[in-house]
Amino acid sequence: MTKLMIIVPAYNEQEVLKSSIERLWQIENKLKQSQQITMDSGILIVDDGSVDQTWPIIEQLHQKQPAISGLRFSRNFGHQAALLAGLTTAVWDADVMITIDADLQDDPEKIPAMIEQYQAGCEIVYGVRRDRQTDSWFKRNTAELFYGLMHKMGVTMIPDSADFRLLSNRAVHALLKYSERGLFLRGLVPQLGFQTGRVEYRRTPRLAGKTKYSLKKMVGLALNGITSLTSIPLRLIFWLGMLACMLAIGMGIFTLTVHLLGKTMQGWSSLMLSLWFIGGVQLMSIGVIGEYLSKVLVEVKHRPRFIVDQHLK
Repeated sequence: MTKLMIIVPAYNEQEVLKSSIERLWQIENKLKQSQQITMDSGILIVDDGSVDQTWPIIEQLHQKQPAISGLRFSRNFGHQAALLAGLTTAVWDADVMITIDADLQDDPEKIPAMIEQYQAGCEIVYGVRRDRQTDSWFKRNTAELFYGLMHKMGVTMIPDSADFRLLSNRAVHALLKYSERGLFLRGLVPQLGFQTGRVEYRRTPRLAGKTKYSLKKMVGLALNGITSLTSIPLRLIFWLGMLACMLAIGMGIFTLTVHLLGKTMQGWSSLMLSLWFIGGVQLMSIGVIGEYLSKVLVEVKHRPRFIVDQHLK
């Protein structure tokens, strides 16, 4: 049989954590009773440096049921690091791992369907949203723009799939060979290959608490994804520079021709607009290059991607 470990990253989730884990435990028990998973399957909660009562709740859950284990970070390292820490810990003991956020907006009732696809031969099973009706107009359209942009740049991603997924032990071992610090698992996992499947579901609103993904964090995650997976923005800067040079040469030829014909050109406004435009392009280009350089700096430092303060097992 298959040993399952459900990995739940949590950051300040005291309002929903207990009820969410109880629901996941019920789903696991049904799978155990139907002999789809082993009796020693469990749940691993990764506390990403919470400052509320998240960790005491994890301790209570562990005391009540030892199969519910916990990791506590020394500080907040981020959602992606929490997912990686859970996978790194579980891979040495579990046959298959499923990651799902603590708010359970992703449908945990689809976990049995994921297990079925794994047992049918899939190494990776993605949870894919059927629609984005629960999202705001802004989030819905920016997500569509992001996935479309990544596709245009040649990056393989699964549209409308976040971090609700199943990974086999083999797939996780392959994932851990990627050593970069700037983690973007939504882009890295599709690069693994292997036989994949998908389970569609509808996302539900939060039962309590607030989302921990602010607009700033979402923009940061998107930029991290772009700069981690493709160098096309750097190439675009080169072609933009080539275009500016061609325009400058064209304007130079035009100006010289007009001068030779004995005519005087008026156009301080157009000159200033051109200068402002070129200056803006240069600053934007420096910003893009700086983003890539900052990632290189982070990588060469080889700092730990997370630090575990406590481990309940």
